[in-house]
Parts: sequence; structure tokens; C-alpha cells
Amino acid sequence: MDGTSLIPILLIAVVVIIVLSVFFSFFPLTLWISALAAGVRISIITLVAMRLRRVTPSRIVNPLIKATKAGLGLNINQLESHYLAGGNVDRVVNALIAAQRADIPLEFTRAAAIDLAGRDVLQAVQMSVNPRVIETPVVAAVAKNGIEVKVKARVTVRANIDRLVGGAGEETIIARVGEGIVTTVGSSDAHKDVLENPDSISRTVLSKGLDAGTAFEILSIDIADVDVGKNIGAYLQTEQAEADKRIAQAKAEERRAMAVAQEQEMKARVVEMRARVVESESEVPLAMAEALRSGKIGIMDYMNLKNIEADTQMRGSIGKMGEGDQNGPQNNK
Repeated sequence: MDGTSLIPILLIAVVVIIVLSVFFSFFPLTLWISALAAGVRISIITLVAMRLRRVTPSRIVNPLIKATKAGLGLNINQLESHYLAGGNVDRVVNALIAAQRADIPLEFTRAAAIDLAGRDVLQAVQMSVNPRVIETPVVAAVAKNGIEVKVKARVTVRANIDRLVGGAGEETIIARVGEGIVTTVGSSDAHKDVLENPDSISRTVLSKGLDAGTAFEILSIDIADVDVGKNIGAYLQTEQAEADKRIAQAKAEERRAMAVAQEQEMKARVVEMRARVVESESEVPLAMAEALRSGKIGIMDYMNLKNIEADTQMRGSIGKMGEGDQNGPQNNK
């Protein structure tokens, strides 16, 4: 055979391959045969209809086969509706099988609701069988004697299937446990009581019902580590003393400033009084001139007054000289 006669055969082969590919993409015969072999009654028309609804048949048929083998009694409409709603069909079926094996009551509608709510329903079932340990960060609390106590706890929780939809998560559990630790340590008279009986924290925190409204059930709270921190009471007292000292210094500075201001005010008053004295003395000559002018005193009276003033000044000079003679010998000694 020459090359020209092989071309039609190759074209026919390519066309056949394309037709078979399109056929098997719309008619998943292998998947249909697997379903029949597993005892799942499903028609080829149903599989083609899934293709038309843009549903991947394997995402529905394979979980249905597992559910049928496990005896869950699910139908294809339930799985397809959950797939169209955006859920993970395979994970929901696995969770139902795990719950059935663990004798945990879980219906398909509840599992589908949990899955659509964004929670991992299979992990929740596994956590119900195998509880999980949540470790809290170091919580610092202060006892009544002012000593800081640092506590780290481990909380063993089990998933509560009935409260997975709308229940709070791990962050709420950690926050509530931390609050309980702070309350318990804060109500202790001394930090030694906490160090001697760390189980008192567990008892007090457990009695508060911290798992209310959460998606978990608290099984136990164990204190992993207890350490003594800073002396917060002494630190606060030191800070208070420093603040009191600053307040006292500010008040003393205020009093000093007021005293300086009062001193300056008194000096100003002294200067003012001296000015008044000088003003009064300046009026004496004017009064004498007016008295002479009006004839109330004569010239002889004025001369006698001057003599008296001169005599007074002379006596004052003599008195100062006498004081200087008395002080001189004492200084020489």
C-alpha cells in the first residue's frame, strides 16, 4: 500500500477516536458498570443528565457506592443536591460512615448542614471519637498579695455534633479558660496557695460551664505549668511612691514660688512707702513757705527752727563719732 491509501484510514481512525471520546465523556460506561457491580441501581440516562447539569458523575456515584456498601440508605438525589449546593459529598459520606461505626447518631441532613456551614464534619466525628487537646497560651494573673502567677493549661475537648452549627470555636474556649484562670488566681489570698494546689484552678474553671454555647464539650482542664512572675504589688507601690514624691516636689515648688512672689511684693510696698515719705518730706518746705507768706509764723520762729535742726544734726554727728571711738578699740582687740 502506498502513502496515499493510508491517509483515509488514519482520518477514519482519528474520527473514531474523537467520537469515542465524546461518547464516553457523556456516557460514562465504566462508572455505570462499577455502580452495577457494587449493587447501585442507576441508569445511564441519569449519568448523562448529570453531565447536562454540569455535575461530575464520579463525585456522586463513588460516594453513593461507599454509602450503599456501608448500609446508609442514601439516594442519588440527596448527594446531587448537596453537590449542587457547594458541599463536599465525599467528606459527608465518610463522616456518616465513621459516625455509624462509632455508634454516634448523625443524620445526612445534619452532616450536610455542618459541611455547608464551613466546618469539617469528618474531623468533628473523629474528634468525638478521639478528643483533642487544646493548649492555652501563658496566662498571667495576680494574687491578692500582689505576686504575679503565670499559668499554662491543657484543655481536653470533644466535638459536640449537635452544636457544630452556630457554636463557638476554639478561640472562645481558650478565652474563657484564660478568664477562669485569672479569676481563680485573683481570688487567692497568696500566690503560695496557687502553687500548693494548682488543681483548684481546674476545679473552679470546670465548675463555670465554659463550654456553653460552643461546638465542644470540655472533658478536663489540666494545669501544665505554674510559674511565679513579678511582684506587681511592690512595683505598684514603688510607682505610687514616686508619683507622691513628684506631687510633693511640685507643691513645694509652688510654695517657694509664692514666697518669692510675696517677697517681691513686700519689697515693692517698701519702695512705695519710701516714696510716700519722700513725698511728705517735700511738702514741709512748701508748708513753711505758705506759713511765712500767710504770717502764721515769723522770721524769728523760722530761724529758731533752723537752729534747732542744726543743733540736732550736730548732736547726731557727735553721737556717731562716739560710737566710732567705742567700736575702734574692740575691733583692735
